[in-house]
Amino acid sequence: MDAPPPTTRPSTAEVEDRWQRYWSEHDTFRARDDGTRPRRYLLTMFPYPSGDLHMGHAEVFALEDVVARYWRLRGYDVLNPIGWDSFGLPAENAAIRRGENPAVFTETNIATQAATARRYGVSFDWSRRLETHRPEYYRWTQWLFLRLLEHDLAYRATAPVNWCPQDRTVLANEQVVGGRCERCGTPVVQRELTQWFVRVTAYADRLLDDMAALEGAWPERVLAMQRHWIGRSEGARVRFDVAGYEDAAPAASTPVTVFTTRPDTLPGATFLAVAPESPVAAALCAPDRADALVALCRDARDAGEIARSGPGGGRGVFLGAWAVHPVTGARLPVWAADYVLPGYGTGVVLGVPAHDERDAAFARAHGLSVGDGATWPSVEDATGRLEATGHGERATSYRLRDWLVSRQRYWGAPVPVVHCATCGVVPVPDDELPVRLPDLAGDDLLPRGRSPLASPAADAWRRVPCPRCGANAERDPDTLDTFVDSSWYFLRYCSPGSSGLPDDVPFRPDDARRWMPAAQYVGGVEHAILHLLYSRFVTKVLHDLGWVDVVEPFATLLNQGQVLYGGRAMSKSLGNGVELGGQLDRWGVDAVRLAMVFAGPPEDDVDWADVDPAAMRRFCDRVLRLADAVAASGTSPTGPAPDSRGITPDARPGTRAHALRRATHRTVHDAEDLLERSRFNVVVARLMELVNAARRAEADGHGRDENAAAHTAAVREAAETVAVLLGMFAPYTAEEAWERLGHAPSVADAGWPRVDPTLLVDDTVEAVVQVDGRVRGRVVVPADVDDATLRDRALALPGVSRAARGREVVRVVVRAPRLVNVVTRAT
Repeated sequence: MDAPPPTTRPSTAEVEDRWQRYWSEHDTFRARDDGTRPRRYLLTMFPYPSGDLHMGHAEVFALEDVVARYWRLRGYDVLNPIGWDSFGLPAENAAIRRGENPAVFTETNIATQAATARRYGVSFDWSRRLETHRPEYYRWTQWLFLRLLEHDLAYRATAPVNWCPQDRTVLANEQVVGGRCERCGTPVVQRELTQWFVRVTAYADRLLDDMAALEGAWPERVLAMQRHWIGRSEGARVRFDVAGYEDAAPAASTPVTVFTTRPDTLPGATFLAVAPESPVAAALCAPDRADALVALCRDARDAGEIARSGPGGGRGVFLGAWAVHPVTGARLPVWAADYVLPGYGTGVVLGVPAHDERDAAFARAHGLSVGDGATWPSVEDATGRLEATGHGERATSYRLRDWLVSRQRYWGAPVPVVHCATCGVVPVPDDELPVRLPDLAGDDLLPRGRSPLASPAADAWRRVPCPRCGANAERDPDTLDTFVDSSWYFLRYCSPGSSGLPDDVPFRPDDARRWMPAAQYVGGVEHAILHLLYSRFVTKVLHDLGWVDVVEPFATLLNQGQVLYGGRAMSKSLGNGVELGGQLDRWGVDAVRLAMVFAGPPEDDVDWADVDPAAMRRFCDRVLRLADAVAASGTSPTGPAPDSRGITPDARPGTRAHALRRATHRTVHDAEDLLERSRFNVVVARLMELVNAARRAEADGHGRDENAAAHTAAVREAAETVAVLLGMFAPYTAEEAWERLGHAPSVADAGWPRVDPTLLVDDTVEAVVQVDGRVRGRVVVPADVDDATLRDRALALPGVSRAARGREVVRVVVRAPRLVNVVTRAT
C-alpha cells in the first residue's frame, strides 16, 4: 500500500476504513497455529448482544487489545477470538414485545456489535467466531450436559427456587438484589419446582484447594470471593436427642444433628435454631404452631439470603420441641429462626449467645437465656469428647450449593432428555443432537407460570417417541441456564474447523492441549464468582473425562473497572448515558481507545466526564506530523528492529541526538516492564514524552557539534519506535505513521524494538556532598569520575566552603561517583 501524498491526507474515517479493509483482506490477526512461534491464548469475556457495544465494551476491548498486540510484537502466535453469549432472557422479552422470534433481535444486534468491534480495531481472530444460540454450538452444550448426567453430576430434585412473578422464571441467587428481580425490579417469591441441578459440590475441595496455584495471578479479591462462596468450614457434627413436647413426642424419629465450627462452646449452648424451610423444622413443629411456621417460611424465603444473613435479632417461631444437651442433659428449646439458612451445614445451628453476636441478638429478641459462656479447653478437646461419647464427630461443611441449571423459558439450549412413563428420564442419544428449539414467537413465548416449551404451541416439538422403548414420551420443557453455555466456550475457540469451528466434536483435545490454559482472561469483576466458578468446575470435569490436560482454565485474570459518568453508573434513565458510536464519530477510534487506557490503571473506574478524548486526538495528530516530517527529511526506513549501534555511529554523549536515543531506548526498556504489570496508562504517558522530545529535536535541527546524519537518524528511530509501540493503543494512527515512514504494513508485525543496553546506563550521576555528615550541596559528574576529580569538584562548592569556614579539614572521604564527606574540626 503506497502512502498518499501529503497534500491529500485522508480523514480519520477514511483512515479507519482503509486499515479495517487491509486487516480483513490480509487476515492479519488470525492465529497461525503452525508451531513456528510460541503460543499465547488471550480471552475476553464475550459480550451479550442486547444492543450496540457500549462504553464498558470500549474499555475492556481497548485493554485486552493492548495485551494481544504486545504479545504479537514479542513474537507470540496469539489466539484472540471473539463470540457472543447470545441466549438469555432479554432477547426473549424483546421478542414477546415485538411479536417475533428471539433470533431476529439477537442476530440483528450481533451484526451491529460485530461491525462496531471491527471498527474499534480490536485484533480479534474472526475465523473462530461463535454464537451460543446457534445449533452447531448448543449441540455441544447439550452434549456436555449429557456427560454430566452420565457421570451422576446432573440430577433432578424438587427444591425451593427464586421466582420472578413478572418474568415468570427461576432466578439464580445472584439475580436477586434486595429481594427483587435484578431485571425488572419485581419482588421475588419462593416456589417449589422440580429442577435440574449440577453437582458442583462434588468438586468443592478441588475448587478451593486449586486456587493456591492462582495466587498472585488472579486478583486477591476475586480469590477471596470464591473462597467465601465455597465456604469450607472445619468443625464437628453434634447429635441431640429430642425430648418432645410437653405431652407428646414430635414426628422426628432420629436425633437432630447440628454442624458447628466451635464445638468447644457446646457447654454454653442455650437453644437450637433451625432454618424455617428445613425438613427438620416441619418434622419437629408442634401441630398448634404449624401455621406460624408456614408464615415464617414464606417471609423468610421472600426476604432473600442477604437480608436473612445480616445483623439483627431476626424473626423466629418456637417449635414446641426440646432437645437434650448431650453433656449436661439440660433441655434446650428448638426454634425456627430466619437467620439460619437451609443450605449451610444441616440447616440447624447451635445457639451460643455468649460467643456469637447473631445468636445473642436472637436470644435477646425472643427472651432466651444468654448463658454463662462456658467452654471446653479447645476445639480438638471438644471433638475428642464428642467422638468418645458417641455424640458427634469431626466434620466439614460448605456454603456452596449445587448449580441449579433449569430455566422455564424458551431462549436457551433445551435440556436433552425425554420423559417416558415406562423408562423414566431417558437421555437423547448423542447422534440425535442438537435438540433444536421449535420456531416460536410473540405471545407463544409467554411462560404463563411454566416454560413456553410446555405450552400447546410446542406440542409437536415436545411429543416424541422414547429413544429407549419407542413408546409415546415428551421432551423436557426446560432450557439450560446461560452459565452452562459460557462454562466451556473458551475450549470451543481452540479448534477451528472447515466452516470456522468443528462439527464432529465440541473441540479437539490436541487443540486444547496446545492452547490451554488461556494465558490471560480479561473481564469485569461482576463475574468473579459464578461464571468463573462454573468454568473452573467444567474444566475439572472434562479433565477427569480425559478431554483436557489442565485443571484450571485461566492462568491469569485481569479485571477492569467500571465506566461511569459524573460519578454514577451510566444509565439512560438517569440521563447520563454516553453512546459509544457517537464518541467514535466525534473523536475517532484511536482517541477513544487512548482516553480509556490513559484514564488510569485497568482496575480503576473510568469517569468519562473526566477524560479528554480531544487531547488524545491532538496527540495522534502530532504523531502523524512527526512521521511526515521524518519522511520529508529523506532518510530511509531502518527496518522494524534497527541495529542501534549501526544507524547513529556519531551520536556522541552530550549531543541532542544521543539524548534522544537514550530517551527512545529507555522508553522501550521501561515499557516492557510496565506492560507486564498492566500499567498501560504509564506507557501512554511515556510515549507522549517521547513524541514531544522527538518533535523538539526535529524542529531544533542539529547543533554545530553534531553529525547531521546522526541527528536525523535519531529522530527517525524515535518516530519508528513511537509507531510500533503506539500500535498497541491507537492502531489506526500507528499503521498510518508506519506507512508514512516508508514501511510495509502491518505495524502489528514489526516486532519489538531492540534496546541498546549501553544507552540505559546513566552518563552522569548526582553526587551528594556532606560536611560533617550534613548535606551541603550536590554536584553532577560523569558516571566514571575518578576520586581526585570528584574531591576537587566537591571542595569547590560554595556550600562546602561556608560550612568549613574557620574549621580545619581533617580528611575528605570520597565514594565515587555518589558521595563525598568532608570531615572537619574546630581550630
